[in-house]
Amino acid sequence: MNLSNPFSLAGKTALINGASRGIGLAIAQGAAAAGANVILASRSLPQLETHAKELRDQGLLAEARKLDMADNASIDAAASALPEVDILINVAGTNIRKRFTEYTQEEYETIMQTNLHGIARLTKLVGGRMVERGKGGKIVHIGSLMSVLGLPYLTVYAMTKSALAGLTRTLAAEWGRHNIQVNCIAPGFIITDLNRAMWQQPVMKQWLKTAQASPRTGVPEDIAPVAVFLSSAASDYVTGQVIAVDGGYTTTSVWPFEV
Repeated sequence: MNLSNPFSLAGKTALINGASRGIGLAIAQGAAAAGANVILASRSLPQLETHAKELRDQGLLAEARKLDMADNASIDAAASALPEVDILINVAGTNIRKRFTEYTQEEYETIMQTNLHGIARLTKLVGGRMVERGKGGKIVHIGSLMSVLGLPYLTVYAMTKSALAGLTRTLAAEWGRHNIQVNCIAPGFIITDLNRAMWQQPVMKQWLKTAQASPRTGVPEDIAPVAVFLSSAASDYVTGQVIAVDGGYTTTSVWPFEV
């Protein structure tokens, strides 16, 4: 490890799926700034090309690839066309909030495919190539608070994110001998397009003030530096971890008064 710059990603190629917006885009920007050749992937190719050009205009290395995590054929085609990948960051995900008994089979299968089955398939293909080439690698899953606890009206989403935590631990154990570190970030209440409307309600922000140490919601830029750390040599002895980036929600609570 180069202790003078252990967070550098220079010379590394990073594939970030779900990079067209929100957390995925922030991570792509952070990885590119750290020196990685970033492959931004999602089904929204025009958006990706715009973001990739913006990064290149800053003198950074970036390209766009189409990848639909809900489509196995798209995953297979994208994986087969990739160069050697040193870092895989799985961000893509979707959610539908409702009572468990009200989910349709189609909704259930859509969430499962996008959040879990597609990610497992891509990780098998890309991670398998990391194992075969014998040069090590980094895999980072973006989980959720639902990877470590439960909240209502998120049942199917929670099933997928809990499974990502399990995938993290087992792959870390299986691929550690190949110098591949596998970790999971569990974001807290990060404002994205999936939850923006919900957090516009004043009652939600008032509730948060007594729910966690940090009385604010997060932004995608709160997640990106942690992803860069887990992608870098600085985290070579960190693996199998689910790291909450949540303002303290999973570990703290505060009184609704001061003394």
